[in-house]
Amino acid sequence: MDVQQITYHLLRVFLKIARFTDSSNNSGGGELCNYHLKTLMLWECELKSRCQWIGDFNVIRTTGQLLRTLAVWLTEANCPHYFISKCNLFDLFDSSTQLAARFMTVTEAWLLEWFIHNYLRKCATLCPADVSRLFDDVSTSTKLQEAVSAVVSCRSKMWKSVSPCHLKVFQYTLLNNVTMLSPTVRLCLYSIRELKRVDHFLPGYFTALTFLHVRYEIIRNSLSDELLDVLSTLCLQSNDARRCLNARQSSVLSLRQAAVLMKVVATNSYSTVWLIKIELAKAYLHRALRCTDSDGKSIYCPANMYLAVFSYIAGQYQKAIDHYTLVLRSPDHARCKSHAVQGELLPKIGDRIDTVLGLAVFYQYIQTSALNLQQRTQNVSVFTAEQFAHYLRIKCLSVRAYQSSSTELLRQYRKYFCESTEMFICDVLLFRSANRAVYPADGCSRVQAGDSKLPGHVETSCTTAEVRR
Repeated sequence: MDVQQITYHLLRVFLKIARFTDSSNNSGGGELCNYHLKTLMLWECELKSRCQWIGDFNVIRTTGQLLRTLAVWLTEANCPHYFISKCNLFDLFDSSTQLAARFMTVTEAWLLEWFIHNYLRKCATLCPADVSRLFDDVSTSTKLQEAVSAVVSCRSKMWKSVSPCHLKVFQYTLLNNVTMLSPTVRLCLYSIRELKRVDHFLPGYFTALTFLHVRYEIIRNSLSDELLDVLSTLCLQSNDARRCLNARQSSVLSLRQAAVLMKVVATNSYSTVWLIKIELAKAYLHRALRCTDSDGKSIYCPANMYLAVFSYIAGQYQKAIDHYTLVLRSPDHARCKSHAVQGELLPKIGDRIDTVLGLAVFYQYIQTSALNLQQRTQNVSVFTAEQFAHYLRIKCLSVRAYQSSSTELLRQYRKYFCESTEMFICDVLLFRSANRAVYPADGCSRVQAGDSKLPGHVETSCTTAEVRR
């Protein structure tokens, strides 16, 4: 409800401005973060009935009660997760009795005074001088109520003043600015943030104008690094200007920029924007390959592998073949181990990949939960670039247009697999899945009869203990 949202908002404002939380940290790690406050608020909504949120509701009193509840959690070093039973968000938290004691001493009067000086006065500064001056004297509840009412009324009128006529002026101004000024990442981030404060319609209008302007610039010249970063900023509605600048000379940072877009692509459904994000990710991958820094060779295999995957899902099988061939012929296999193909970045290729990734996650769960192993399996959802290239090779060359033998392709895949000395658990599962697809039912025994070194047989070529398990 609105009152619940207001309470949560005030709680966050208090803890952030008073520097009790790190707003950039939402991981639930070694200090208070927003996720702890969300958990606290969820439990409050759960435990307090609906009627207690309406009627004679005092938001300051409730915020104070929540701070005291948080103090108890800090003292007991126990922050119960709202969704996962028997999960304590304070397991890794450095319990602070001093911080708990400060929360316990917060009174309703003190908290009200704090909000007047640190929150309401800031809101008043956004209003005309005759309204903001009302906060010079709020010594009585009547004067405070008059000042707050004046701020609320003023802010409401300011929002309503954005009439269709004003919107047209904004649109005309935006059109001139986008046309005359070369768009940059900083300009886009600033414009989107500020336009949201005026009207929710304007950021979308600015995005559309900038897209058209970038298209015009690409036709006239080409896709520059600045325009590439601008397009990704518009698609993601967020970015880091400094990181974008540094990534233009770094293959690893360019790969990371591509990874951000690929992660969004992997979780979103098909759409025009989805296609644009794919093209932007491909552009970053190509830029990573063009960089001549010392890390260029280490990202050579994964970058080409991701490009092969994108070409495959687009039906560009020859391009996919060209890219994974570069991976298979790369002499720098050893450098690629630290940059394997991340399963979470892969778009929808087929049910087999999804099944393998699901089994790998389940395998990790069995290790950490059912077997009570303390150490988590590392890199559980990743593939070796070369192993994945062999699998995609079968996928591409099995297309009818190429008329290739799946048996021969699998034989070559098996040969490389058996000669490999290092691999991930997903590599093993993917090979077994591909093998069963070609040799259904009793096919595994027939394949193993021809090669006693086939993984799954007694003498597996995988020497790591994780893979053997």
